[in-house]
This record gives sequence, C-alpha cells and structure tokens, in this order.
Amino acid sequence: MKTIDQLLADGVAGQRVFVRADLNVPLDGTTITDDGRIRAVVPTVAKLAAAGARVVVASHLGRPKGAPDPAFSLAPAAARLGELLGAEVAFAGDTVGESARATVAALADGQVAVIENLRFNAGETSKDDAERGAFADQLATLADLYVGDGFGAVHRKHASVYDLPARLPHAAGYLIATEVGVLRKLTDEVQRPYTVVLGGAKVSDKLGVISHLMEKADRILIGGGMAYTFLKAQGHEVGTSLLQEDQVPACQGYLEQAKAQGVELVLPVDVVVAPEFPDLKTKAPAHPTTTAVDAIPADQQGLDIGPESGALFASKIADSATVFWNGPMGVFEHPDFAQGTQAVAQALVDSPAFTVVGGGDSAAAVRTLGFDEKAFGHISTGGGASLEYLEGKTLPGLAALED
Repeated sequence: MKTIDQLLADGVAGQRVFVRADLNVPLDGTTITDDGRIRAVVPTVAKLAAAGARVVVASHLGRPKGAPDPAFSLAPAAARLGELLGAEVAFAGDTVGESARATVAALADGQVAVIENLRFNAGETSKDDAERGAFADQLATLADLYVGDGFGAVHRKHASVYDLPARLPHAAGYLIATEVGVLRKLTDEVQRPYTVVLGGAKVSDKLGVISHLMEKADRILIGGGMAYTFLKAQGHEVGTSLLQEDQVPACQGYLEQAKAQGVELVLPVDVVVAPEFPDLKTKAPAHPTTTAVDAIPADQQGLDIGPESGALFASKIADSATVFWNGPMGVFEHPDFAQGTQAVAQALVDSPAFTVVGGGDSAAAVRTLGFDEKAFGHISTGGGASLEYLEGKTLPGLAALED
C-alpha cells in the first residue's frame, strides 16, 4: 500500500488531489456535536496543501436516499475543516455537477475545497457495478491523484471508496495508515493478556467479531444492550430490556465455546433499570434503581451495567496488556445511565495497557464524558470498519489502495 509520504516525495504541487475523508459527523441541526472525524483528516489535508496540491475533499454524511437533502449537507463540516486548517475552504453545492467543476477549477496551489455529500448521488452506494463505476468516472474528472483517508468508510464497496482508486494513482493517507497499524496490534502482534470489551445495542451486530475474537482474546467483557440476550441465555429474567430472542441460542453457544476454549467471558452481575427509556433531550430524571442480574423486575428495562459490574470490568482491564473497547455499557447520553460507560473508560485510562477505543458510540462517549483523548492509546474513527477488520474480513476500501 503506497503511503501519502511516497506521493509527496514524487511531488504534488499543482496537482488536484482527491481526498476521500470521513466527515460523517453528528449534527444537531447545523451544529456539529462531535468534530473528531474532521480533526482526524486534518494532518493529511494540511500536508497536501502545504506541498502545493489543490485538495478536493469528499465524504458522505448520514443516509440520504441518493438525492440532495439539506439535512445532510456537508456545509457545516466544510466550515469546521476551514477553522481547523486556519484557511478558507471552498464548498461546492453538488458532487460532480457545475458547482463542483467550477469550484475545483478555481483552486490555486495549496487551496482546499469540499464537495457536497457523495450520497446525494445514487451511484455512490449503488450495488450495480456499472452505475457505481459511472459515478466514479465522473469523480475522476475532478482529480489527478487519489488519497484514501476515510477509514470509517473503508468497509463499504462504494464508488468513492472502492471504484475511484482504480481510476487514479492512489495512496493511503495518514489516518488510514495509523488505523491499520493499530488494528494489526489487535490481530497479528497482540500483547497479552488481551481483553475485549463489547457493548452497544444488538448482539447481531457483534456476532462475527465475537466468533473471531474467541480465537484471539483472553477475556471478552459484555455490557450494553447486547448483554441482556446473553443474560437471557443464562436463564435470567430480563424484563423489558432490549432482547434479541432469536440470538439466544447463539449466545448460549458462545458461553459454551468460551468455557471449552478457556476464554473468560464476563457478563454483568448487576444492572441499572428504569420503568421506561429516558428522555435524552430533556435529561429528565428516569427513576433508576440497581438490581442484581438474577432479580430484574419483569416491568423494568436494563439501561446500564451496575456499580459492581463496573468494578468487575475494571478489575479485568487493570492487568491487561492490550484492551479493545467497542460499544457503550448503557445509555451514556443520560446522566442516570452513564456510570457504567464512565467506569470502563476510566479503567482504560488507568490501565498501563495499549488501549484502543473502537470508534462509533464509544468514541462519542469518551468525548461526551469529558475524557482526555490523549489518555487512550488510540481512538478509532471507524466503529464498523474496525469490527469488520477484527472479524478478518477484507475491507474493499483497503483492498483498493493496495497495488
């Protein structure tokens, strides 16, 4: 895989460099609530601009349905990128239309532009190779070189991620190079004991990674909404908690497999419950109570791991040499159910281990709860991409960057 430094060594002054970034940031209206993904691409964009490239930054945001939708405009992200770069960033109001062509044509050496949300064009996400390829052909007219730096999208076989690199000389940006290096430390160069902490809503989202990590990890700690399907598999009442009934047999299988292979699979011993899901806008008190996992009331739902579970998980993390964490332990957006996620994050900070926060909601939780990002070994920008890499899958966006 060619690196951006090799591209820079060959010279990029005066050339149009298409940077496929991941600017898929959360928005409250037009206000960015977490700019972590924008900050992550700044080193690549800044280095290219400093070398005299004419930088064309592209990304998706959200899930528009193949047509323009103002709610998913990249304009706020473009403005924030300009603030972080300390330079004006031009913004094109379309992807490959008149505005994009004119905006890119107007760039001088060292200047940066952002084109509108790639998913405003149906060709970006099309499963039809010809339609996707046609869009990639149009994108290719905007650039001379391609730099892939949107790690959060490399598991998608999309036009700007998979097809476009085949049409232009290409290289991996600094973010992708860093992410791949970190993930190798979680797969091929693991320091032990190796502890994996998994949370989030659905067991089905994590089945592949649990299966694969069962062969690599020493301990797997399970919290969040997915824990209740495992608790049901142990025969516990889970009340109105999130439950994937159809996954109970799979969870029973993992419990048996872990025991047979000597992998420590750790579930919560207590949980925080409430009568209903909390209001995340008003943050109104949710009347939480803490109960042992074998005493969850039938009319209550679990919304966080309890304090004993938090202490248990922290003790398992404390003597680890490598820790990977993906998925919050509860509804961390509400103060009544943030303590479990807080306990896990603090345990990672306190641990001497190489610690990796696996993107997505886990990264958002770290920032929401006020942790110093530098206190962790690495905070990934791609939750789904990280998980698929750890499952051993081939990621289209990485494969496309290989020569």
